[in-house]
Amino acid sequence: MEYSVLGQTSLRVSKICLGTMTFGEQNTEAEGHWQMDYALDQGVNFFDTAEMYPVPSRQETQGTTERIIGSWFASRGNRDRVILASKATGPGASFRYLRDPLDFSPRQIRAALEGNLQRLQTDYIDIYQLHWPERQMNMFGVRGYPAEKQDHWQDNFLEVLQTMDALIKEGKIRHWGVSNEAAWGVMRILHLAEIHGLPKPVTIQNPYNLLNRTYEIGLAEVSMREAVGLLAYSPLAFGVLSGKYDEQGADLSRARLTLFKQYTRYNAGGAQAAAREYVQIARQAGLRPVQMALAFVHSRPFLTSNIIGATTMEQLEENIASIHTVLSPEVLQAIEEVQRRMPDPSC
Repeated sequence: MEYSVLGQTSLRVSKICLGTMTFGEQNTEAEGHWQMDYALDQGVNFFDTAEMYPVPSRQETQGTTERIIGSWFASRGNRDRVILASKATGPGASFRYLRDPLDFSPRQIRAALEGNLQRLQTDYIDIYQLHWPERQMNMFGVRGYPAEKQDHWQDNFLEVLQTMDALIKEGKIRHWGVSNEAAWGVMRILHLAEIHGLPKPVTIQNPYNLLNRTYEIGLAEVSMREAVGLLAYSPLAFGVLSGKYDEQGADLSRARLTLFKQYTRYNAGGAQAAAREYVQIARQAGLRPVQMALAFVHSRPFLTSNIIGATTMEQLEENIASIHTVLSPEVLQAIEEVQRRMPDPSC
């Protein structure tokens, strides 16, 4: 396994992070425990979860993922071997069953955190993240900023920073991070943290894969100059980059795009066409498509950790083994040629 230094901290996290959002929906508790056992044995010391998991989030299952992780900690007695990240959910009408109002006021952040800690059966979280911003912005596959839309959001970043500072001093979290953020939001937070002497975010958890490299436009520079590294999610674009959706006779009964038709971000015609070209590049180079797609993400200098997810042990083994794949200059050049012709087709 390879490791990265987490921001400006002394923590070293595995360059592969185990994503857990399938636990409790596509994976049972026993399967979740097997995944965590295997990942830890392979040197993966970094797990990511959220209060709203599993996905798709429903009131009936919400929190199950964290409870599965908590039962694993309790049965294995190994909390100290894992660097754990979790999240507080951002505003959204469909998530009001979590809390109301669903915002990042001190009261609501604390309420979310107490729920996380109880379900996870731990007294601290290593990286506590805001799952998505409160304000109107382009995220979740939306390319352009919605300038025509006005919201009534008031800049409360200083209050958020003060809340995180208090939680760190209380020992309930060690560090904090943002997710689904834009360059303006990250720089605004960093500026306020600097002038007020408050703890800066150490990570940015955003989507990044061969079909969506928009992170490179502004946030990559922020990551590298400000030491706020990327935690890349959806590195296989909901499995589209694995090539399995084009394989003859492939069993897709448990695949996300089969089970959850609402996930269309990587299922449009342009994204599928680009994915086929990337799959072809991998196969012509003697690589499995999963290896190439994940190795590309691993190779980015602004990356801290690559969040992989799996529903079978075979997938998990292949995903983790990708850390040993190094892409040749020829493969990287072929990838760039597709990117120039078909830039970011999932946005």
